[in-house]
Amino acid sequence: MDSSSHKFYPEHGFDSREHLETFFSNNQEMVFKDDTMKFPMEYLHRVFSEGHIKGDLLIDISAGSFIHNLYTPSGYFKQILVLKCSEQCIMEVNKWINTHTGAFDWSHVMAYIKCLEGNSDQCQDKDITLKTAITKIMKCDTDKENLTDPEVLPPADCVISAWMLDIISKDQDDYIKNFRKFMKLLKPEGYLILFGSINATYAMVGQDKVHVFKYDENFARKVLTDEGFVIDHCVVQKRTADSDLTDYKAFIFITAHRE
Repeated sequence: MDSSSHKFYPEHGFDSREHLETFFSNNQEMVFKDDTMKFPMEYLHRVFSEGHIKGDLLIDISAGSFIHNLYTPSGYFKQILVLKCSEQCIMEVNKWINTHTGAFDWSHVMAYIKCLEGNSDQCQDKDITLKTAITKIMKCDTDKENLTDPEVLPPADCVISAWMLDIISKDQDDYIKNFRKFMKLLKPEGYLILFGSINATYAMVGQDKVHVFKYDENFARKVLTDEGFVIDHCVVQKRTADSDLTDYKAFIFITAHRE
C-alpha cells in the first residue's frame, strides 16, 4: 500500500454519508446498483430461504453505515447487534432507525425486496422488522482483541461482515489476524456470511482514496478452511459497473459454518 496516496480506514476513517451516496444510493449517476445492492440481496435471499441460518443473535460488522444487507436476515433472528468503527457511522444508522430529518433514504431497497419476495404488503413491513430487530449499535475498535472492549458480547448464532476486512487489513497476515478477532464473536457452531472485493486496491470516498487489501478467491477460501470453517456457498460475481471510483474485479460472497 502506498501510504502517500491511500487513506487507511482504521487510522483515517472516511465520510460515511459520502460512502453511502457513492456506492449505495438511488442517484441516477450511481453505477454500482447491481454489484453492491441487487446481487448481494439476491444472494442473501437465496441463502436464508434454505432455512438453515437462523437463531437468537446476529452480529453485523460491516464497512461504513449501510444496512441493506440486514433486511433479509432480520426475519430470521430475534435481535441484531451492529458494530461500527466510527461515531459518524453510528449516527447515520441511528438517524435512519429513528426516522430523523436527513436520514439516508433506503426506500429503493424495497423495490429489490418486492422483486425477490413478490409480496408488497410484507415488503412494507421490512423497515419495521429491521428497525425493531436492531437492538444495539456499538462502537468497536478493530485494533483490540475484544472488539467491544471493555464490554464482552454474547456469542452470536451468525456474523455478517461486508467489506470490513478488506479495508482494515494491510496484508495477508493482517487479514487473518482480523478474521480471527471477528470470529471470536461467533458461537462454536455458528454461521458466517462474508462479503468482499476481489483484486481491489482502492475505493474513492469523496476526495479520499481509501486502501483496499488485494486478494483473490483462493485466498479467501483458504483462510476459512484453515480456520476450521466448512464453506456452504461461495459465489463470485464479476464486476458490471463502469467507473474508476474503485478497481475491484469481482465481489465474493461466502456462507460458511463451523462443525
